[in-house]
Amino acid sequence: FNSVRQGTHVLFREFSFVQATPHNRASFLRTFWRCFRTVGKNGGKYLLTAQEYHCLLQLLCPDFPMELTQKAARIVLMDDAMDCLMSFSDFLFAFQIQFYYSEFLESVAAIYQDLLTGKNPNTVIVPTSSSGQHRQRQPQNDCSPLDGVEASLFYQCLESLCDRSKYSCPPSALVKEMLSSAQRLTFYGFLMALAKDQGINRALGKSPVSG
Repeated sequence: FNSVRQGTHVLFREFSFVQATPHNRASFLRTFWRCFRTVGKNGGKYLLTAQEYHCLLQLLCPDFPMELTQKAARIVLMDDAMDCLMSFSDFLFAFQIQFYYSEFLESVAAIYQDLLTGKNPNTVIVPTSSSGQHRQRQPQNDCSPLDGVEASLFYQCLESLCDRSKYSCPPSALVKEMLSSAQRLTFYGFLMALAKDQGINRALGKSPVSG
């Protein structure tokens, strides 16, 4: 019981256990931060590659998938090569978003692609219809991959997703505030904003500290 309360029950467990519940995920993030936060000290002068961060993760969870590490690194590195160096705090901010909200972000990626191709994923199911028909607003197909998508429409879709999602989602009020200053945004721009948002990181219970 004490190990569960302290969050150490996830140490050296298989990935299926580590990711099984929001509490386990939060515990793993805290454990990773506690074990390796010295990497981020001394002004963040210790820079590691995605592969090296993955080795640290595997010290705590031997079968931790490389795919999640790479997704987190891509938030930091964007278009740079995946073997570029990252500070511990940059990686941890991105990693905790990618790990804790992984199912949410998969759904967001699908929504973003739909909007980018002119579809509107915000379908409205009519409860009284037995035929399963639904109404859908006409999309505006004025998006290009470089411009991203309209931020207000993107948020409407995310709000709907959060309302019906069975998985953990960032607080919708914080997402709305985060997107309020943008007219358009790209998917990776959204991920970067999530990773850097102090309110969302506080909502996870542990904000990485650099230095």
